[in-house]
Amino acid sequence: MIHYRTNISLLPFNTTGVDANASHLFYLRHTRELDEMLDFPGFNEMSDNLNNLLVLGQGSNILFTSDFKGVIIKNELDGIKTIDEDDASVILEAGAGVNWSDLVEYAVSRGLWGIENLTLIPGTAGAAPVQNIGAYGVEIADVVLRVNAFHLGKREWLTFENRDCEFGYRESIFKGKLRNKTVICSVVLRLSKRAEPKLEYRGITDEIERRKISDPSVRDISEIVAAIRRSKLPDPANLGNAGSFFKNPVVSESDYKLLLRTFPRLTVHKQGDSYKIPAGWLIEQAGWKGYRTGNVGCYEKQALILVNYGKATGREILELSEKITQSVHSMFGITLEREVNVI
Repeated sequence: MIHYRTNISLLPFNTTGVDANASHLFYLRHTRELDEMLDFPGFNEMSDNLNNLLVLGQGSNILFTSDFKGVIIKNELDGIKTIDEDDASVILEAGAGVNWSDLVEYAVSRGLWGIENLTLIPGTAGAAPVQNIGAYGVEIADVVLRVNAFHLGKREWLTFENRDCEFGYRESIFKGKLRNKTVICSVVLRLSKRAEPKLEYRGITDEIERRKISDPSVRDISEIVAAIRRSKLPDPANLGNAGSFFKNPVVSESDYKLLLRTFPRLTVHKQGDSYKIPAGWLIEQAGWKGYRTGNVGCYEKQALILVNYGKATGREILELSEKITQSVHSMFGITLEREVNVI
């Protein structure tokens, strides 16, 4: 029997700590409940025939700017299992509602490589491919084998192989053309039994050297990433935030060289023929790091994070982000793009 609530506060369901209400909320805990939910009396009217619908994981990349006058599907599909393995790799299937950090720990504790650089990213396994989460030189797209989903409008099961997911930088088909049209039910990952450390980020290699580790294990890398993240990023349980609010902009080589003339201390990550510029550095140079007004601010240790210091509204946080965007564009000629999904 599917669990259903009306006029429910979303405060427990978003890490930014914004207090908005949802008109209708369904807790999805088993795939058999999908048809039951769609057949629920008045479901089409509640969701305006699926046009006013939101699939929600842990709300770690969401900013509610008002009450949600439709249907929210709270994805709580659970379970992790091994579905295949050979001498080199293990294939895991995780329910979409599995806590991402729990999935990383599951893999690390079994000596499986591939997602250790994604340690402590908040959210669920099902949300990971939507956003194509990434950190320290790794993206979830690197290990996704396939994604199993249910199309709400067509009432049919779909399997998306990696190439079908249309992964890009913090993008996917689920965030684009299939946004809130499908419910991701499970994610299948291929992880390696063999040591494959991704060490392109200096912060990780510096810490390896500091700890005098000659042959880092998957546990070593996970713990180092966790330490780096804790030193820079606020815990949403203590200070409301949605993680990195902006994407790192990618510019051409000519634009990069032009910027370098004016800002010789600019550091970048080469990405093919383009250059990825740290958005946090741009925001900091524009003077916003540590800024606070009322209940909203720009985190003092990482300018990419916009925080809720108390009872800020989503609208207040959005307005601060727009001021920062305008300021960075005025200084650098670069328009920042939001990573957070504004609802």
